[in-house]
Amino acid sequence: MKAPKTIWRSLVAGAALSVPAAFAADISGAGATFPYPIYSKWAAAYKDKSGIGLNYQSIGSGGGIKQIKAKTVTFGASDKPLEAKELDEAGLTQFPAIVGGVVPVINLKGIHPGDLVLDGPTVADIFLGKVKAWNDPEIKKLNPKLALPSTLVAVVHRSDGSGTSFLFTSYLSQNSPEWKDKVGAATAVDWPTGVGAKGNEGVAAIASQTDGAIGYVEYAYAKQNKMTFTSMVNKDGKILAPSIEAFQAAAANADWAHAPAFYLVLTNQPGAASWPITGASFILVYKKSDDAAAELEALKFYDWAFKNGQKLASDLDYVPLPASVVDLIEASWKANIADASGSPLWK
Repeated sequence: MKAPKTIWRSLVAGAALSVPAAFAADISGAGATFPYPIYSKWAAAYKDKSGIGLNYQSIGSGGGIKQIKAKTVTFGASDKPLEAKELDEAGLTQFPAIVGGVVPVINLKGIHPGDLVLDGPTVADIFLGKVKAWNDPEIKKLNPKLALPSTLVAVVHRSDGSGTSFLFTSYLSQNSPEWKDKVGAATAVDWPTGVGAKGNEGVAAIASQTDGAIGYVEYAYAKQNKMTFTSMVNKDGKILAPSIEAFQAAAANADWAHAPAFYLVLTNQPGAASWPITGASFILVYKKSDDAAAELEALKFYDWAFKNGQKLASDLDYVPLPASVVDLIEASWKANIADASGSPLWK
């Protein structure tokens, strides 16, 4: 199945979101592909309201971190939060922007979304290359009533530095000692098997075209491409399909108020209704920017999105941040971000 034109455009051009830059104060950003669908919607709505555009390059979290450190964009975006030490060394601060879910997606004839059940250890064994066919006993044990084909498994993973990969490999490390020891959790790992693709867009495209494929993408990409996602056994042993309610249940455990530099990883959260591969996407900006005017415009954009973009986010099955967390974020802006004179940029 072909991906929507917007997805293909980003795959080919490497710039997932490009709002015409008609004003000098237009905002530039780069990084995570995980939040691209909602950033696209927010940018279009904000452009209509304010006349300020957003040029966002959907190049992966690793690329976003590199670009903000190189000062080539106003903000970077990463699904892997940076620890306080790395932020301080680079003169950066970060805040969460949105919460969503990563889902395994498959391409098996006759199998519909949510039909196939997987768990963490089995997904790890698939991506380790130990499970080679879809009728393997390990998969059949979880799906005793499902007619599974003998089709060979074709693993698709990210080839770029990816926060989505960080979330996915963090989950696998939490569920498989072998994965933790041999591969680990990072934005880029030495994948034991499979083929690589750039961005959530690339994984969605290749998995959609490959019989027997399994990959992992942000849920909005699975929905936009009408892909077959799996159900999962969560930490409490409950089987559930991905949904905004399941992402909300996982996010409910997030204690942002006591997370230094907003550093939180939300995978494998407890709770009967919690989706196990849930994560936040983060924005990186300078504590003291060389272009305070542009950074202020970026903060205005996210302030608007937090307060006016909740429905757009929910429509795409992202979890908007609650008002209490937005208050924490904007308090951190006042405390940590200054103009050239040292005065708070956000007032």
